[in-house]
Amino acid sequence: MPNLMSELHLATMTLSNRIIMAPLTRCRASIDHVPNALMAEYYAQRASAGLIIAEATMIMAGHSAFWKEPGIYSEAQINGWQQITTAVHRAGGRIFLQLWHGGRACHPLLNGGTQPVSASAIPILDDEVHTPEGKKPYVTPREIADSEIPSIITGFKTAAENAKAAGFDGVEIHGANGYLLDQFLRDGANKRHGPYGGSIEKRARLMLEVIEAVSQVWESHKVGLRISPLNSYNDMIDSDPISLTRWLASHLNDYNLAYLHLIRGDILQKQKGDIITPARTHYKGILIGNQGYTSQEAEYAVKEGIVDAIAFGVPFIANPDLPLRIKNKAPLNQANPARFYTSGPEGYTDYPFWQP
Repeated sequence: MPNLMSELHLATMTLSNRIIMAPLTRCRASIDHVPNALMAEYYAQRASAGLIIAEATMIMAGHSAFWKEPGIYSEAQINGWQQITTAVHRAGGRIFLQLWHGGRACHPLLNGGTQPVSASAIPILDDEVHTPEGKKPYVTPREIADSEIPSIITGFKTAAENAKAAGFDGVEIHGANGYLLDQFLRDGANKRHGPYGGSIEKRARLMLEVIEAVSQVWESHKVGLRISPLNSYNDMIDSDPISLTRWLASHLNDYNLAYLHLIRGDILQKQKGDIITPARTHYKGILIGNQGYTSQEAEYAVKEGIVDAIAFGVPFIANPDLPLRIKNKAPLNQANPARFYTSGPEGYTDYPFWQP
């Protein structure tokens, strides 16, 4: 019977445990979105995770949704990520890169005045974005034309090629949390007509085309996908998240992915429901659960086969040695949210390791 400390086989890759580091935006890159030595130290500290999924990373220039998040579209960024993958591998870890387009969550102040694009011209209304001028309201995006969509798909494919050049072990496609692919997927943000709007099949088309394109670069068993059918973050909603989950879980079996990474709930508690069960029932590959798991619940979920692994977010921020602490039932450091998106090592690389 598996447990959190059991090995997990992802096709040709064997993970040392089933404690996954979730992608965590930390905004420590340069203003040109170049990763750096501080980030290498941070990720190497957490190399005991079965798998690190590196933070949301811009696939192309001009689509920033945070200030100082990393990119993977320039030579300098590839070189910056190379020092990170080298450090993680030297420490015995495995690391995937999360490929990401912010869509309507981007802002002109972060992108030289460029208006963001989305599935439909519907803005985010329930939050504000961090900019060099402080927090600002989101703007109404431009509905991207069907003729422009191939350039988005090419952007993901090129980013996948760059991630391979940077030495990653695989990639995760970000289809969650109200960013571009999720904006197409869920009917609260996608009101368009034509080949990319309407039915679930049409709304999911862009996500599936991105999977196909990225799988031309990486063998598909080194490509993961993250989704969040219930999460209302970034002003998202779907009229039937259970059916959406069931449809996706069934159709993703065609792609032989490394895993399906499922955010199980809504961090803002606006939508409720069980999406783990339909995902487990219909998806035949590796299922990673995420959001709010305690170590005890995570252990139970893996032992009972509810999921195959658990991705931890905030606990990994404050506990670089989280697998060791869980294994030994050691106390956890508490994270400092005030330092999640600031600069420098404070609240980033200065959390103490456990001393038995």
